[in-house]
Amino acid sequence: MTQKFISWNVNGIRAVEKKGFLSFLSSCGADILAVQETKACPQQLSDALQNPPGYHAFYCCAARKGYSGVACFCRQKPLAVTEGLGVEEFDAEGRTLILEYPNFYFLNIYFPNGGQGEERIAFKLRFYERFLEKSQELFQTGKTVIACGDVNTAHQEIDLARPKENANVTGFLPEERAWLDRFFAQGYADVYRAFEKSGGHYTWWDYKTRARERNVGWRLDYFMINEKSLPLVTHADILTDVMGSDHCPVEMEINL
Repeated sequence: MTQKFISWNVNGIRAVEKKGFLSFLSSCGADILAVQETKACPQQLSDALQNPPGYHAFYCCAARKGYSGVACFCRQKPLAVTEGLGVEEFDAEGRTLILEYPNFYFLNIYFPNGGQGEERIAFKLRFYERFLEKSQELFQTGKTVIACGDVNTAHQEIDLARPKENANVTGFLPEERAWLDRFFAQGYADVYRAFEKSGGHYTWWDYKTRARERNVGWRLDYFMINEKSLPLVTHADILTDVMGSDHCPVEMEINL
């Protein structure tokens, strides 16, 4: 059965609700829509966001109000839903939802931004390590492992418009990119790159410089899957026409 999954950093779910998010949810055809940077807990949201028609909604929010947060909207109720990666320093920021289905795990992750100095970069790299450990644990079950979200790193020079100018900027630092090299070397695939080899395809643009109009962007949002399951993927795309955030959604379709 072909299923469609969509991932989108909405940069505030209450803000994007006012820009037509619920209409997008009802029309996009996603079996699972994963969103990041919700900046809200369920009790702060409208009933329409807590109980959208045709979907089960699951939220994981940060201890700090108005910060971070992820959510999943699922047509089929999962067997189990897990919040966090099992490490308090990460889980307090509300960055992870793991859904278990009969034949796959679905991880919705809002990876940390490395801004605000070396300490935060170190935090980001520790988060990456724990995510890799968790992915490997789930892989050992024999089920397909699908991870998506705002990774907050552009992997290769092809993944941002101005790589030379950003060589020393977090999100494109050698140590951040090296972790992605290692992750993919462990037996995982960048789904979009399996379908599209050319440059000029981005998922985030700076609001302040109106970069989206000029397509001066970064590809920060990914679907990743264990390599053995990659042949099951039939389609991957970046939905650049969908507005409402400084990120746009990414999608994949898979026969599971």
